[in-house]
Formats: sequence, C-alpha cells, structure tokens
Amino acid sequence: MILGTTNSAQAFIRGIVGIVVFIFLSLLLFPLIMMMLPTGMWMFALSFVLVFNVWLAAVVAKMFYVLPEWERLVLLRLGHFVGVKGPGLFVIPPFIYSVANIVDIRVVTRQVEATATLTKDNVPTKVTAALEFEIEDAQKAVLKVQNYLATITWISTEALKNTIGSLDLKELLSNRDQIAQALQAQIDEAASAYGINVRAVRITDIDTPPTLVEELAVIARARRAAQAKQIQAQAEVEVAQKMAEASGILKGQEGAFRLREIQNISEIAKEESSMIIIYPYESSAGADIAHSAVPIAASKAQDRKRFNIKK
Repeated sequence: MILGTTNSAQAFIRGIVGIVVFIFLSLLLFPLIMMMLPTGMWMFALSFVLVFNVWLAAVVAKMFYVLPEWERLVLLRLGHFVGVKGPGLFVIPPFIYSVANIVDIRVVTRQVEATATLTKDNVPTKVTAALEFEIEDAQKAVLKVQNYLATITWISTEALKNTIGSLDLKELLSNRDQIAQALQAQIDEAASAYGINVRAVRITDIDTPPTLVEELAVIARARRAAQAKQIQAQAEVEVAQKMAEASGILKGQEGAFRLREIQNISEIAKEESSMIIIYPYESSAGADIAHSAVPIAASKAQDRKRFNIKK
C-alpha cells in the first residue's frame, strides 16, 4: 500500500495516514452501500469499494514527504518547475504536482582515470585523480542534465586527458599541485552549468612505464653529478680568486711574506715529533746541519717506535 518511502519517519507517517484514510472511507462508504443497494449486490459493491479505499488511501499517504537535512526535492506542477522542497515534513497534492527527483546535496568523492594517454613528449601515461564536488543548485542538477554524476565524470575525464596531452612527463610528475588547481578551475567552470560545485581535485597516482622510470633515474643521476662538478669547479675558482687577492695584499706590504712564513712555521711546530731547522737561504753551513740532523731524527723516531711495540 505504501511505496516509495525514503526513510523510517516518512514510512511511519505514510503508514498511519494510509490506515486512517482507509478506515474512514470504509466506515463512510460501507453503510451507504448496504442502505442503497439490494442484498444480492452487496458482495460486488463491497469488493469494488474495498479496492477503491486501498487505492485512495495509498494516494493520500504518498502526499506526505519527510526529507533529511541532506536531501532536496525538485517539484513540478503540470510539468513546470515550481520550487525545491526540503528538509522537513511537507505535503504535495497528487495528480497536479509531481516530484522530478530527490537529490543528495552532501559532498561526493569520485575517482576518474585517464588511461593510455600520451603526454606532450609522446609518453603513454595513466593518471588517476580524485574529484570532490557537491550539488549547489538542485534545479539545474535535475532539470539541466539527465544524469549529473555521469556528466561530471565525463567532464573530469576529458579535462584530465587534455591536461596530460598538453604537458611533458617531467612537468606532470613535478607540478601535481599546480595541475590539480588548474583542473579544478577547468572542471568547475563546465560543471557550474549543471549546478555542481567542484570543491577540490587531487592527482592520486601517475603510472608510467618501468623502463621510462629507469631512464629518468639515470638522467637525474647524471644531472646531479654534473651539478656537483660545476659546484666544485666554482668553489675552486672562488678559492683561486681569494688566494690571488691575498697574494696581492701581501705583496704590497713590506715584510708581509716573511711574517706569513713565520706563521706557517709556528703552525707546523705544533705537530708532535716534528723538528724545524731554520737557516738562511744561501748558507751552506746551515744546509749541512739540516742534512745531518734528518737521519738523527729518523733514527730516534724508529727507536721510539720499537720501544712502544715492546712495551
């Protein structure tokens, strides 16, 4: 008797209304038939009235609608749009008024795929994206398009394929966020004509051939090695420039080179087991002393080494 219920509250109300209407009609019509018709025609008339009461009770019960907060009802009067109902309880008279559709206005997430799509550099790629949208105008979503879910999926797939075809694989892999924002703007512009608001588009997966991934990895390693060599060469150039500047500064000051030499000797003297002999550059006696001191220092170093091993 009660068809087309959308929730338990609506089913309960329709059931109560249908029972009340059926009982009221039965109590009203059955005595009239018994008073007006002969006894031989009671059975036939009562059967007809019983069917009529059930049909009318069902019609009256279906006039009552209870919609939750996330549903909207698009109402027509003699085929023309008259408004959007919901949420809550309301009554729609039959025959003249009709329900075009009841839509869910909550946010919906759907997955779209662009399979075997060539990029700008002719690389076959499969891209998967997640689309997040909601019904912003129930009238357009019901009256402007037959199936808004199928339409939004088709629009998203075509936009995804067109975007892939306009980009190189490198751009596709490295600029996901920018591509997702561009896709959202493009899809939202087309979907707004059907009352759909696209909230977000996220690229979840980019599937490329394994051989191509290996080639890209080799290219990336080669580029990193080249960049490292360039950085090293640039550092050597900067060091050479600084050394040339330092040499020019030392050359312009009298005795600066000598002071630098003494500073280097002082730093060397800090090392352990080191012996420094200083003599004039042109002194043969100093050179003889230095040459004779080297074997003595080496012998002492060997003795200390043997002593440490034995110990």
